[in-house]
Amino acid sequence: MSRIIIAIVIITTAVFYFVGGREHAEPMDQANGPKQLVYPVTQRGEVVDTYFGVEMADPYRWLEDDMSEQTGAWVVAQNEVTHGYLKAIPYRSKIEQVLTQKWDYEKPGRPIHEADTTYWFFNSGLQNQSVMYQQRPGEEARVFLDPNTLAADGTTSLASYEFSPNGQRMAYAVSEGGSDWRKIYVMDTNSLEIIDGPVVDAKFTTPKWRDNESFYYSVYEKPDGSELSAKTDRHLVYLHRLGAPQSDDTLAFGNADKYRYVFAQVTEDGQYLVINAANSTSGNRVFVQDLTSANELVPVDQDISSDTDFVTSMGDELFFLTNKNAPNKRLVAVSMAQPDQWRDVIAESEHVLDVTAAGGYLFSRVMVDATFKLYQHKADGSLVREVALPAIGTADIYEAKADQDFTYFYFYNTTTPISYYRLDLASGESSLHSRHAVDFDSEQYVSKQVFYTSKDGTRVPMLISHKKGITLDGTTPTMLYGYGGFNISLTPQFSLERATWMELGGIYAVANLRGGGEYGKAWHRAGTQQQKQNVFDDFIAAAEYLIVEGYTSSARLAISGRSNGGLLVGATMAQRPDLFAVALPAVGVLDMLRYHQFTAGAGWAYDYGTADDSAEMFNYLRGYSPLHNLSGGVAYPATLVTTADHDDRVVPAHSFKFAAELQHSHKGEQPVLIRIETSVGHGAGKPTDKAIEELADIFAFTLWNMGVESL
Repeated sequence: MSRIIIAIVIITTAVFYFVGGREHAEPMDQANGPKQLVYPVTQRGEVVDTYFGVEMADPYRWLEDDMSEQTGAWVVAQNEVTHGYLKAIPYRSKIEQVLTQKWDYEKPGRPIHEADTTYWFFNSGLQNQSVMYQQRPGEEARVFLDPNTLAADGTTSLASYEFSPNGQRMAYAVSEGGSDWRKIYVMDTNSLEIIDGPVVDAKFTTPKWRDNESFYYSVYEKPDGSELSAKTDRHLVYLHRLGAPQSDDTLAFGNADKYRYVFAQVTEDGQYLVINAANSTSGNRVFVQDLTSANELVPVDQDISSDTDFVTSMGDELFFLTNKNAPNKRLVAVSMAQPDQWRDVIAESEHVLDVTAAGGYLFSRVMVDATFKLYQHKADGSLVREVALPAIGTADIYEAKADQDFTYFYFYNTTTPISYYRLDLASGESSLHSRHAVDFDSEQYVSKQVFYTSKDGTRVPMLISHKKGITLDGTTPTMLYGYGGFNISLTPQFSLERATWMELGGIYAVANLRGGGEYGKAWHRAGTQQQKQNVFDDFIAAAEYLIVEGYTSSARLAISGRSNGGLLVGATMAQRPDLFAVALPAVGVLDMLRYHQFTAGAGWAYDYGTADDSAEMFNYLRGYSPLHNLSGGVAYPATLVTTADHDDRVVPAHSFKFAAELQHSHKGEQPVLIRIETSVGHGAGKPTDKAIEELADIFAFTLWNMGVESL
């Protein structure tokens, strides 16, 4: 194992603990590490819910009120204990220094061509948000939009953007404090002046231009109560005209039927409006309107049990990627003269399909054991060539306008930083345009895919990455990451988190659990609703494989996951507390009986089911819900729950209640803490400085609780 030499400075600080409403100070010697913890006392209430005749206590219901002073005081008290503990870890500050050094490299983005102008994103190294640049022919490049100027602490980020058809305007949405709620502005691309906006209350949307004077966007009806936690149930599409007040915007879709997720797209030629309407994260309906006539929206696909997504248009034909009668997906063409008649353009195969349009061509991306291959096709679906990739990993083609003769694709894997390649569409030749210049010697690391057997005999892939030459003697600190849900595939990726963990001498393993999309719809369904236990079994089997094969041991194994992956970690640590040294549930879905009562959570029912569906579904959810399966008298792994006060995707109440119950039930000596970030949301747009601080805390906590006293 490689080691980083740390000069230890002895500092004595006063750390305050809240016990029984009184404030106590206890010295903490950072050279020797954290002392015995005393957790804040969390009041237990008397709330009881009844599900199908079964009474379920919910003693921490009061923590769901993110607007109350009592919840605010609880957050402050928990953070004081947590940060006091973390600061006392002797090498925590050194890890932050290492991360800061590693993060400080130039991060260029790929070129974006609009009209005669080129745009790109660039981060000089430690900027909290990447800056958008503009360059016109014969002119010097200039800063076009710098999100760092929108908030002093860097917590306002650029969430989405789109240029008008003539390229003279850009509509863009910003997120404040990491919230999913957006404000939309319009900028003149010549003068750089804001000429319209803000359009407020936008959510889960990218502005889509109808013409040079108007664009579509999606909003939710105003919820009752807190915008960060109250249920949002009706998504609507509006048309906004530049210069007009938002109150005059025209409702374009959502009045007749209620949908939780509604998205608008406009074909490149401006002829068609395409509406994707869904009530869950899986399954949708499609409607199309000819904008050149007075025609109404025409249904193209009314089967809400399948996923059908717009790709491009050519003439009067629209191309859709669908898993209708094709679990691994197929590309179909639909003529608006006969919208109920679909023809296959690229047929379903044994591998999961994705499709992008660029320069009048179609590009298919097929996933083979969680890695990708790219192919170029003519408009009729016939194969032109396979796009040569530099290695095995993750890659995808960027969209390009129909008249472009080139496009770009990106590539990365666990040991290769993100790289952008320019692709000539006629010849198929590609050349490296730019690469993130990370201080990381990929030749010193190895990444290999293994297959292991889950509890029911299912063969599951896992990617294991580490420095070359490590000894498999069961002593190496290992981070096992998983997700397992919502048809999301975990493919090889480069990240500073993983690179730094490996440079510190650790192993990073990523398991491709059921519930994901690695092997199509069947793989996804195998980890949903009353098959959700398969996901946890797959994760447990991955951990056991790493131990049996000598990569690590229970004493040196941490499990990590975010969002649905936070649920994975919470459920797994509750079921097998003996198997792991450290558990890191981040922004997790942890209360499975009430998740659908917050923000857009009801839309996750395809994957989870809800406790209101039936007695059978309630009992199944109760059987694995992390919050409801913590038992008194059990010694749980050292746990660092992480969440954020502006997370309105998976509201922090999940983490609050879980941490409170864990501190109440846990009988071991290992710490069980919660770290609550402020002015940050579910993760997107997180400022660089906050990301580094959080990661330093996570690494220090993990290594210290694996018994690593020095690095």
